[in-house]
Amino acid sequence: MRTMPPSASIQQEDPMTISAAEAVQSVPLITREALYGNPTRSGGQLSPDGRWVSWLAPHEGVMNVWIAPIDSLADAPDRARRMTGSIERPIPQYFWAPDSASLLYIQDKGGDENYLLYQVDVESGQERTLTPFENTRVRITGTSTTIKDRILVGLNNRDPRFHDIHSLNLATGELTPVIENAGYMGFVADDGLTLRWALAQNEAGGTDMFEITDNQVAQTPRESTRLEDALTTTVAGYTTDGGTLYWIDSRDRNTAALIAEDTATGEKRIIAQSDKADIGGIMAHPVTGEVEAYSVHYLTNEWTALDPAAKASLDFLGSRLEGDFGVQSRTEDDTKWVVWNDPLTAPTKVYLYDRPAGTLTEFYASRPELEGAPLQPMHPVEIAARDGLVLVSYLTLPPGSDPDGDGVPDAAVPMVLLVHGGPWARDHYGFNRAHQWLANRGYAVLSVNFRGSTGLGKSFTNAANLQWAGTMHDDLLDAVSWAIDRGIAQVDKVAIMGGSYGGYATLVGLTFTPETFACGVDIVGPSNLETLLETIPPYWAPQVKQFHERMGNPATAEGKQLLIDRSPLHRADRIVRPLLIGQGANDPRVKQAESDQIVAAMQAANVPVTYVLFPDEGHGFARPVNNIAFNAVAENFLATCLGGRAEPVGDTLEQSTAQVLAGTENVQGLAGETTVH
Repeated sequence: MRTMPPSASIQQEDPMTISAAEAVQSVPLITREALYGNPTRSGGQLSPDGRWVSWLAPHEGVMNVWIAPIDSLADAPDRARRMTGSIERPIPQYFWAPDSASLLYIQDKGGDENYLLYQVDVESGQERTLTPFENTRVRITGTSTTIKDRILVGLNNRDPRFHDIHSLNLATGELTPVIENAGYMGFVADDGLTLRWALAQNEAGGTDMFEITDNQVAQTPRESTRLEDALTTTVAGYTTDGGTLYWIDSRDRNTAALIAEDTATGEKRIIAQSDKADIGGIMAHPVTGEVEAYSVHYLTNEWTALDPAAKASLDFLGSRLEGDFGVQSRTEDDTKWVVWNDPLTAPTKVYLYDRPAGTLTEFYASRPELEGAPLQPMHPVEIAARDGLVLVSYLTLPPGSDPDGDGVPDAAVPMVLLVHGGPWARDHYGFNRAHQWLANRGYAVLSVNFRGSTGLGKSFTNAANLQWAGTMHDDLLDAVSWAIDRGIAQVDKVAIMGGSYGGYATLVGLTFTPETFACGVDIVGPSNLETLLETIPPYWAPQVKQFHERMGNPATAEGKQLLIDRSPLHRADRIVRPLLIGQGANDPRVKQAESDQIVAAMQAANVPVTYVLFPDEGHGFARPVNNIAFNAVAENFLATCLGGRAEPVGDTLEQSTAQVLAGTENVQGLAGETTVH
């Protein structure tokens, strides 16, 4: 059994603690609706020709796509038009067609992640389904600045494991087969919509990259990676003329560098690298495709310009905007940008930047209801793991608990350890609504980039191989010890919470170290690694070897035993702390059975558990009414465990599809509620 380091016990008798409720008793409550309801607007974009602005905004409670002439931002806001008619689930992603004549968006059904592609004509408003297939997930494989009437899409309607590539005529809707997928993970195209690379997983768990000529894939790979570079090396795109191929590449180094390859000579040169973190984002010119700036995110995100004109614009924005900012859309002539600005302790705003005129015009505030709310600063911190690895982490404290702003409260407070999903992802610096929500309830909130997290170099990512519930969990324990030792967290009032892998980490926390955490909140987390791997979506099949190499290979006796040993399901009878589980019935990644089976095991062992199921959700809760309903249960559950304050549950469950299948008696305000409706 894993244990806390000895230093964790130092603070057990420390009287300098306050309750969560005391920490925020004089501070206004931020409502769940303000944080988790629909934003007023989001996803602002410019049409390539610069005539239109577009955004997502609610219609009858559902996020849809709207447009307006670009000159209407200030003088005629009533000229906005709603272009889509989604009535159940929010539209998760949309983009402009290259010719600016239509909008394209994707949508699934009930969270099943079978995304289809839809098109809406700007002038007529006519809508059609471009990929009218059942049980199919579309991938956008290639778009172009020079070819306006076509894009490349991948479709797995022939075989759910493999996406065949088609050319899609945006004027007629005709799909023309380009290449049948013989087992590749994906394809890369250039601006001419010519397929240039096919990517396949190799026996080592790395990636083989095969060149494509005249839609014929080469027999042998031109480039390859081993497992250690698989998550940190990729083709990053071509310039429009095809003369330069960009790579994000960690081969022969620890952190991924930005590399430019001359396609005529094959010569490669390093454009940018950092010894702290991988190259994260790149800004490429919308017409030439040449990289103009790049970002590195270690503790915070920092952009560096390579192009003088881009540098002048970024410097101009930096002089006028506080906090973090970035460019989310550009016109084809590059005269206008849509710029987001995260002031960190105020709602995010989005601006239209006219580069020749040197003007910034407010486009929208995403959540104006948060103006003046007691939003708290996020503190980036470095935490040393027991073996010396540095864990980049982020801490938010309850309002009023840290008057001098040094990142340590005057007295220790209850804490929520908020674990990110993936696990091959990372936490970032910036506005985080979960941090703000929980801090406002009276808790310190700590997010840790445990080993296995990406963006911080391949050695850090690969340190987690075969360490699920092993050293990955040790990192979380070490972070908790750090917070206790510094007087941030109360030793007996630390909760663990997360979604997906974060949900798994929650279950690990309550089964492998059952006395460490006061309670846990698991959202769509796997409980049994064997069944998780048996039921992954079919389109993940081309990369399943990487799961086996990083988690455990069920085809070997040793690997299967490792998966069994690291599965919380088999330790359910060791749980002694309250547990809340949230699950989407249509989740294609972590099936409902993952939650069902641990709930059944806990009930068989007479261990209390609260279980909330959403029949119309998948891997997470996309509908705001459902997200708010689960958070209503979660914050009242945490208040029961940790003593923080909570907005009453009220009628949020009745407004959602939530089914409380077990444990209403474990959450304040739930007893007597209708459990299934």
